[in-house]
Amino acid sequence: METLQKIALIFTIIGAINWGLIGFFDFNLVASLFKDASVISRIIYSIVGICGIINIFLLFSHIENDPR
Repeated sequence: METLQKIALIFTIIGAINWGLIGFFDFNLVASLFKDASVISRIIYSIVGICGIINIFLLFSHIENDPR
């Protein structure tokens, strides 16, 4: 599971950088690389979203591991 977590974190960071570029410079890197609303860009956005959900579970994983 550790490998999946690292991959999810990498994609989440990529998504965060893309959102930062949108917020600061009004520049969407994914749309500029793969054309706006193309199938590839939708797949990338979907993967980033799934990885964000995986990271939400990681945020609360310490609750399951807590011996109390």
